[in-house]
Amino acid sequence: MNTKTIFSKIEQELYQTHETRKELYTTIELSLGKPVICYFTSFVYPVMIDDSDVNMLEQVLRTMDLQNGFFLIISSPGGDGLAAERIINLCRSYSGTKGFTAIVPGKAKSAATMICLGANEVWMGVSSELGPVDPQITIWESAEVGKRFSIHSIIESYKELMEMAATTQGNIEPYLQQLARYDAREIKGYEAAFALSKDIAIKALKTGMMKNLANKTIERKIVGFLDPSKTKSHGRPIFKDESQNCGLKIVSGETKEVWDLIYELYVRLDSLLTRQVMKCVESATDSFTVATPTR
Repeated sequence: MNTKTIFSKIEQELYQTHETRKELYTTIELSLGKPVICYFTSFVYPVMIDDSDVNMLEQVLRTMDLQNGFFLIISSPGGDGLAAERIINLCRSYSGTKGFTAIVPGKAKSAATMICLGANEVWMGVSSELGPVDPQITIWESAEVGKRFSIHSIIESYKELMEMAATTQGNIEPYLQQLARYDAREIKGYEAAFALSKDIAIKALKTGMMKNLANKTIERKIVGFLDPSKTKSHGRPIFKDESQNCGLKIVSGETKEVWDLIYELYVRLDSLLTRQVMKCVESATDSFTVATPTR
């Protein structure tokens, strides 16, 4: 018995090296008949989808034969909408006319949902989650303390105060004091960011899953993704059935055996991003990661 091989395998399992997942990729790709790429950003560490991810993803895509399209397994709390738009363009450019399929074993929220909207179809399981795509902002009270707010709620609260100040009979000083905390130029910027998010989502669908529909029709269908007043919370999940009812091309996956393999790969990578790294883009042959701050 080769004890060195056993100890080596145990060590690989403990520290989740790329080698421990290679066989899973190969098995899944044989079952699906297309290449598989994973794109994960951590739900634990303070990272977001950004332009650096586009570069990592292209490093993987450019070495692969993607003429028949590919599957993108994605897990992320979200990030920059413009980076998401670039990732959609990148995935479409490398997959050509065949396009790409997004697989969501767990959660793909906010900007990650945008990426899914740019796919040909989205595979979701019973617990898979997409989410609203309205932009958020962190307002820092100090160098260490920041609060997350919906840009939409900031815009609406500003408009409400303006309305009350304009229509109130008598003392309007309390409203003016509150309005002094706002910068009208920032509000304009927030309105532009909100409009941009909506535009990216609609454009992704107009050039993909909903190419035969008018922009206004698409907007009406996906209002649950666009309008925070419908979902009440940016973190609220949008599950498979609701996504399908919005007109998205949602697939439950192939066989249970294939979905079990996908889920195993998801669990392994989710563990990696909980314990060791903040981001990971990988295929059967390549793996790019961003280390945690403490490593």
